[in-house]
Amino acid sequence: MTIHEAQERVDAWIKQYGVRYFSELTNMAVLTEEVGEVARVIARRYGDQSSKAGDDLDLADELADVLWVVMCLANQTGIDLDAALERNFAKKTSRDSQRHLNNEKLKH
Repeated sequence: MTIHEAQERVDAWIKQYGVRYFSELTNMAVLTEEVGEVARVIARRYGDQSSKAGDDLDLADELADVLWVVMCLANQTGIDLDAALERNFAKKTSRDSQRHLNNEKLKH
């Protein structure tokens, strides 16, 4: 599935089951919540925090939740994420093609 196809599927799902998109401001709050859930999983799986009984540490599901909300925000603001990601790759390549290769901190 392409990103464009995923955006279309999210849009179809919202229209069929979600009634309508939440407002952009609400979706920004939801995105913050979902990123927090990713942080919780990372902190408990890879960091120093221990898990609590009943913790759901499904990183893949939490990352998919983040993608879902990002696609909602893109859809409701008219952003084609395929095109945006292509532009972002070009920007990063132009700006950073040598920066990381020459970073002594990354050679350890």
